Amino acid sequence: MPFSLPSEHRCHASLLKTTKGTHFISVRQPTFRLPLCTQIQAWKLPLYSSYPDQSVIDCWLDNNIKWWSMYACLFGFFYFFSSPFIRKTIKPSYSNFSRWYVAWIVIAAVYHLPSFQSMGVDMRMNLSLFLTIYFSSVLFLLVFHIIFLGLWYIGLVARVAGKRPEVLTILQNCAVLSIACCVFYSHCGNRAFLREKPLDRRNSARFSFSFSFWNKEEKHAWLSKLLHIHEWKDQICSSWFAPVGSASDYPFLSKWVIYGELVCSGSCSGPSDEISPIYSLWATFIGLYMANYVVERSTGWALTHPLSISEYEKLKEQMKPDFLDMVPWYSGTSADLFKTVFDLLVSVTLFVGRFDMRMMQASMTKVKDEAQRGDLLFDHLSDKEELWFDFMADTGDGGNSSYSVARLLAQPSLHLKAGDLPHDLPRGDLLLIGGDLAYPNPSTFTYEKRFFRPFQHALQPPPWYKLEHIAVNKPEIPNGIPHLKHYDGPQCFVIPGNHDWFDGLNTFMRYICHKSWLGGWLLPQKKSYFALQLPKRWWVFGLDQALHGDIDEYQFKFFVELIRKKVRENDSVIIMTHEPNWLLDWYWNEMTGTNVAHLIRDYLKGRCKLRMAGDLHHYMRHSFIPSDKPVYVEHLLVNGCGGSFLHPTHVFSNFNTFYGSSYESKAAYPSYEDSTRIALGNILKFRKKNWQFDFIGGIIYFILVFSMFPQCKLNHILQDDSWSGHLKSFFGTIWDSFVYIIEHSYVSLVGTVILLLTSYSFVPSKMSRKKRAIIGVIHVSAHMTAALILMLLLELAIETCIRHQLLATSGYHTLYEWYRSVESEHFPDPTGLRARIEQWTFGLYPACIKYLMSAFDVPEVMAVTRNRICKNGMESLSRSGGIIYYASVFLYFWLFSTPVVSFVFGSYLYVCINWLHIHFDEAFSSLRIANYKSFTRFHITSNGDLEVFALAVDKVPKEWKLDPDWESEQKVPYQSNHHRKFPSKWSAATSQQDPVNTVRVVDHFVINASATNKGDDVKSTLANQGESQDSNSVQGNDEKINLLNQSENQDSLVL
Repeated sequence: MPFSLPSEHRCHASLLKTTKGTHFISVRQPTFRLPLCTQIQAWKLPLYSSYPDQSVIDCWLDNNIKWWSMYACLFGFFYFFSSPFIRKTIKPSYSNFSRWYVAWIVIAAVYHLPSFQSMGVDMRMNLSLFLTIYFSSVLFLLVFHIIFLGLWYIGLVARVAGKRPEVLTILQNCAVLSIACCVFYSHCGNRAFLREKPLDRRNSARFSFSFSFWNKEEKHAWLSKLLHIHEWKDQICSSWFAPVGSASDYPFLSKWVIYGELVCSGSCSGPSDEISPIYSLWATFIGLYMANYVVERSTGWALTHPLSISEYEKLKEQMKPDFLDMVPWYSGTSADLFKTVFDLLVSVTLFVGRFDMRMMQASMTKVKDEAQRGDLLFDHLSDKEELWFDFMADTGDGGNSSYSVARLLAQPSLHLKAGDLPHDLPRGDLLLIGGDLAYPNPSTFTYEKRFFRPFQHALQPPPWYKLEHIAVNKPEIPNGIPHLKHYDGPQCFVIPGNHDWFDGLNTFMRYICHKSWLGGWLLPQKKSYFALQLPKRWWVFGLDQALHGDIDEYQFKFFVELIRKKVRENDSVIIMTHEPNWLLDWYWNEMTGTNVAHLIRDYLKGRCKLRMAGDLHHYMRHSFIPSDKPVYVEHLLVNGCGGSFLHPTHVFSNFNTFYGSSYESKAAYPSYEDSTRIALGNILKFRKKNWQFDFIGGIIYFILVFSMFPQCKLNHILQDDSWSGHLKSFFGTIWDSFVYIIEHSYVSLVGTVILLLTSYSFVPSKMSRKKRAIIGVIHVSAHMTAALILMLLLELAIETCIRHQLLATSGYHTLYEWYRSVESEHFPDPTGLRARIEQWTFGLYPACIKYLMSAFDVPEVMAVTRNRICKNGMESLSRSGGIIYYASVFLYFWLFSTPVVSFVFGSYLYVCINWLHIHFDEAFSSLRIANYKSFTRFHITSNGDLEVFALAVDKVPKEWKLDPDWESEQKVPYQSNHHRKFPSKWSAATSQQDPVNTVRVVDHFVINASATNKGDDVKSTLANQGESQDSNSVQGNDEKINLLNQSENQDSLVL
């Protein structure tokens, strides 16, 4: 039979012929344009049709390529948006939100695209049914929970029922329940089968016997088997999942149920009397949920029932430490980060130069001789023949990394190799921590969870110790030990870092200076700085640099007096600071720590053998190059790998000068090559590591193009016939949009200017203003271009769907109106239940479902409002209408933009860190790398040399289990835990990944006690050349100290 095409089509096609049974479809060479696959579907052409004219085939393929390209873009963005949550455990609330959000947005878009429709898939009924059941379930469970909580309040149910359910859990349960009902409807429908004879066991057995995939007679008849599968599905729907009965079987429920759709091949005499199987399934699920909820909160035996041995063993296997993840530095919603910024602004703005906790510490202790102050000088270790001690810094970030280092520190000994020789390194009697104890800011939560907890798991404190107790008289050594020098357990001394100073040192003082134990390490110190006299005339000066990067006058005075009266000419001193100013000053091209430099150069005079610091989260060692110039410090060591994120090493590879002396790099961990390679993760993994950046990134992109919605004139892009023409028109529109932002927009222009200023200030100040401006403009241009491209792609997609009548065909409530037109046919309601519910809810029942369907159909809302704006202008919309339009646009634009903004920003960080060597902090904090952890173990030998081992773990375990050795070891009452052979509670889930088995030596060197190589030359040179200067410089310093002594009389006024 003839088939005519609309006259407006312009694609040239020859005669089309196809067979379908005995019918023919022919087209007698009309001139037409094929509107994608919408008209293909309208032609009703079967898949095995033949097309004699190649132009029709080309036109059909071209249009389908366009639609499938749209599918590819949609699902591509869906994948990139969801990629951070694939095979990765993140915050459950955001993971669940993202999962449901993406499903909603994608389904709402696919619902309007034609390719599924051309395959005979109609999603309207399933979507309508899902939303109706979802709303009904939420409403029903809401009423149920309100009633149940009311019964709990008046005491009619158990008190354990008072735990309120999470709203998100209820919503997810309702969604899963609705999906199950929709799946059942897709396969079985809402049919009420009329059977002349009930299915008896004999018929059922006969059917079961006749259905066999491997029937010998039908071994190769796959089509027949498929037909049997269809019959089997019908049997399941009509028998196994059949309706529970008819209304006559349940007279009480006859007016409170929905009925099934009658299937009788035209022989039905009246409406169905069978209860809807969809309704039966929904009621079953709701009943199971209610029963489970009531039973869980009404029984108490399970709460007190003792566990069996097998249950206890299973529970132990499930036990895991509650370690926190690495700090999300690029989280736009973290309250900790906002508090960090606020505390830093307060500390820098209000207290720097006005109040200093170090001055308060000095004022609270009155000692005539500064060098004899017992709260600052500790010499209880000086009489030992030899001493092992450890240094670490920058811990308190991720729990896995911090515990890995703490576990190594707590082991009685570590067996490893340094070069070709094996070494047994015993646990240090002394632990030195170089600051930054908890990230991102000092607080009760971060100190207890991120700092104290990993150390407590690694080495438990004494059984009698309570963390909440304040130390009254430090050091609080165990009973029976007369003096600190007789205590044989490990001890710990800590200096604060810049992060510890964000709250004015308040948390540090409470937890370090006023507590007695860090896990199993004794905390004897009372102030934030100290001096330790070690065996063989070795000294450790722990300096508190605060936020200035330098020591204060009182601290300077104490160490000067100590050097004069206690430190001998042949003694060796280790200076411990938080910031490695030799690297940072070189990097930032500035000079800090003048008081520290004055102390080292003019008072120690070459006795400083080693400077060690943290702050930079890597390991690097530089040693002096022998020359004729005096060397004030022999070795410079940085090791900030105590648990925080990794910092690069290749940025500092060119450092070679400090205090006028030349140095060379002896060791770097990770290596310069590995550091460069790791930086590539900013391009590949930025969003995976910083998924919370979505909140800020998506909003920024939307603000940049806010004024560009909608784009009503897109004909010139869609009408071009060549790809080059499409691209030229596309990017021409991009440029026109940018010009429009500059000349006419308000919101987008303000957002662009703010982003430009932010990008300029984000570039490190070490760059010149011109370079900062260039980098900032390039950075913003990349973001602006990406945002405009995404805006135009979204607008083109909407415009294409509108032109092919896939969107904006009737109004905001298209889905609801269609559902209401077929609801009575597919879900009969002969008793008028819907009318009664509508009357009882004062019209809320259909109204809520109506607006729920409109809210679900975001593309339709967007398209209808867009048409209205393009036709009548933005003034035609009310304020609420404008809000609805921009909200609908944002829902899609945010999903598209979040992967792109992360990719652009990550690429910017990669280019900066590897090409320009800037943003070393920002580019590696984004990666949140828990691996590459390290600490330094020192050994003062019997001959006075200092042997140094840098120990490292390349890969930190992510899974832990209860250490069977720790659990099986016999516990002696009141015995200190440092005497245990296995002191740590948790071990890696696999022994091959345990830090104890993977730790290795990355650097090993020895510092001679006697100054044979350069020390004597330094001292003689300084003694001869500096005598004339000593009389002046020292005299000036003496006057400065005298002034400080005179000012002590005014301490009461200061307090």
